Amino acid sequence: MPKKNNINFGSKKKGRVDVKKVALVSVASIVIIFGGYKLVGATASFIAEQKQEKIEMQKKAEAERLAAEKKRKEEEEAKKRMVGVNHEGKKYTYDALKVADKLKKYDYSNNGEKVVFLTFDDGTSTTVTPQILKILDEYGVKATFFLTGENIERGGSKAKELIKEEFDKGHAIANHSYSHDYKILYPNRVLNLDNFKGDFAKTDKILKDTLGPNFSTRVIRCPGGHMSWKGMEPLDQYLNENKMASIDWNALSGDAEGGRKTPAQLVEYAKKTAQGKEMVVVLMHDTYGKEATAKALPQIIEYFKSNGYEFKTLS
Repeated sequence: MPKKNNINFGSKKKGRVDVKKVALVSVASIVIIFGGYKLVGATASFIAEQKQEKIEMQKKAEAERLAAEKKRKEEEEAKKRMVGVNHEGKKYTYDALKVADKLKKYDYSNNGEKVVFLTFDDGTSTTVTPQILKILDEYGVKATFFLTGENIERGGSKAKELIKEEFDKGHAIANHSYSHDYKILYPNRVLNLDNFKGDFAKTDKILKDTLGPNFSTRVIRCPGGHMSWKGMEPLDQYLNENKMASIDWNALSGDAEGGRKTPAQLVEYAKKTAQGKEMVVVLMHDTYGKEATAKALPQIIEYFKSNGYEFKTLS
């Protein structure tokens, strides 16, 4: 008996189903692959953004570090700078700009507090200055020295050592020109600003060479006094722009006026010219030939001490 073939009537349907599945799987695969590419792209973009953000943060941190380092160095340099006095001398000093303003206005009041500034012009001398320094030490008093460059050079290394001694002991150092020559500074009694600035710059250089590059002074005294000359407005403007002070005086011992005086006469002159003033700036000299000033100084100091004055310097 012949064998019957079994006919699978579902084979075509099953084939069709497989085709659809394959199609579906293919589409799904494409979607997954496309989505994967997008996901990979998004991830890469995110990583790049994070990396860039990190770089920017590092740049900002470095900039802040550099700014802080710059500020620290500036503060350190500021601590090194010595304007007129050393760091120890700051406790004895007074704002020269305020004093200059009061002198200009002829206002010698000081809120009931008596203060005196002993000032010495035309040094440093190798003969008188040592005597002045010894007396100031004995009385525990500080003073302001207005120095002239020519006299410093005249005294050589000894004069420079005296400047260092003045500075190290807490006294104030100020500039009184190089030449002290009226014909150079004030030809025909009128200020020549270029000559004036050049002359004072020479002494500034000597002082820096002597006391170090961190030293400067903003206090000057015009030879002959600011009040004595014409056409001083350009100098006033220059000083104002550079926050400098020109200091004259409102009392003096008279050691450079008229003929030679005895120490007793110098003492009496200082007392007379200081009378009735709460703020006193005393003009004296420690240049060559002023031995009488050194002899008068103890009594001048004692006079101000006994009358309740506090001794200050100008810087």
